[in-house]
Amino acid sequence: MDNVAAVILSAGKGTRMKSGVAKVLHPAAGRPLAAWPVDAARGAGAAPIVLVTGHQAEAVADYFRTAGDVRTAVQEEQLGTGHAVACSREALAGFNGTVLILCGDTPLLRPETLAALIRFHRSRQAAVTVLTAVMGNPDGYGRVVRDETGRLLRIVEQKDAAPEERAIREINSGIYCMESDFLFANIGSIGNANAQNEFYLTDLVALAVAKGVTCLAMPTGDADEIMGVNDRVQLAEAARLLRQRINRDLMLSGVTLIDPEQTYIDHGVTIAPDTVIHPNCHINGQTVIAGACIIEHGTSISDCRIGSGCHIKAGSVLEGADLGNDVSIGPMAHLRPGTVLADHVKIGNFVETKKAVMGAGSKASHLTYLGDTEIGSDVNIGCGTITCNYDGVSKHRTVIGDGVFIGSDVQLVAPVTVGRNSLVAAGTTVTIDVPPDSLAIARVPQVNKEGWRLKKKPY
Repeated sequence: MDNVAAVILSAGKGTRMKSGVAKVLHPAAGRPLAAWPVDAARGAGAAPIVLVTGHQAEAVADYFRTAGDVRTAVQEEQLGTGHAVACSREALAGFNGTVLILCGDTPLLRPETLAALIRFHRSRQAAVTVLTAVMGNPDGYGRVVRDETGRLLRIVEQKDAAPEERAIREINSGIYCMESDFLFANIGSIGNANAQNEFYLTDLVALAVAKGVTCLAMPTGDADEIMGVNDRVQLAEAARLLRQRINRDLMLSGVTLIDPEQTYIDHGVTIAPDTVIHPNCHINGQTVIAGACIIEHGTSISDCRIGSGCHIKAGSVLEGADLGNDVSIGPMAHLRPGTVLADHVKIGNFVETKKAVMGAGSKASHLTYLGDTEIGSDVNIGCGTITCNYDGVSKHRTVIGDGVFIGSDVQLVAPVTVGRNSLVAAGTTVTIDVPPDSLAIARVPQVNKEGWRLKKKPY
């Protein structure tokens, strides 16, 4: 929409969070609380977006520093919502239009709801429109006071409300549309004669009514959307509802979630149709999963790219890995950042990789560590193999050519290269390069001392 700006109030400390982290930086479903209303405002067409910061202002601003449409204004003293909005005046200098005013701790707010609020506000040529909700238990919220005809009169904070006003179930969401000329012409007129000695933005409603300008309230059909987060109980509830939305959208797009309530998928994850995800999986970051994959229970996946037809078995952990098509992982495997696996690779149980590149058809079936390694195609890595990549000071690289067979319990002491089509015998410690087409054996000769065990028995 044209000529829409947004002011997002994010200055509070959030004392009920009992945290050293600013409240609006606490994560919910993969992103900080404040990122959700910023995204909702952006989705409704608002630009610029002004984030009013205060507590840990620099840390909050840092998160949004790369967002070209987000500006910041600092509220040095937290003197109430009216004072916070007044602090945005300079950041909106020269703007003339509709100003959305949101709270930085409302992650459930949808762009569609804000767009509807703007349309409602503009279609009636209002100066002020407040988004409201009817709640069964309105405790803690400001009440919306109307006259007998339903006309909006004022909003009263709970601490200042009379008993009959506290009985009202329609509450103020803290979300507004205001015309910029009315807002900045009158924001300096509100006082702080209230129980909190703060400058309430809600007082602009009564001021608008007194001036005879159009002042409206639009109820939302989903009270969850305006839920604020003030403590960790509410944070967990908001995250649950966000994941519920994410999971629902995925299922409607063709992804199977065996038990959506026990599946934890964050914002930013992309999953293609016909992938099946079992319970108690955690998928986050910028993970992209192609179609027809199977993700078994207890799996953790972060910032990975996974090709089609992959099978991630139970209990595996994948971080920053890139998988081709038809790759099999686990169970109980650990893929660390920098792992790149081509098509048809198999990584079995209790295998760990780190900065390991494996060519098509290669496999490490069990009990193996592969770090700082480049492995060709159709390579077999035997059970118990390790790349000795760290000498206590620096990391070194192991290179294994195509078609190599590595026997069980092999140690590859990097830097070392094993040429293509070679075989490294079980139990070998490889300390020098192996030429192509060779057999490498490095073992202490076996000695059998017959009868030795009988001499050691205690009789």
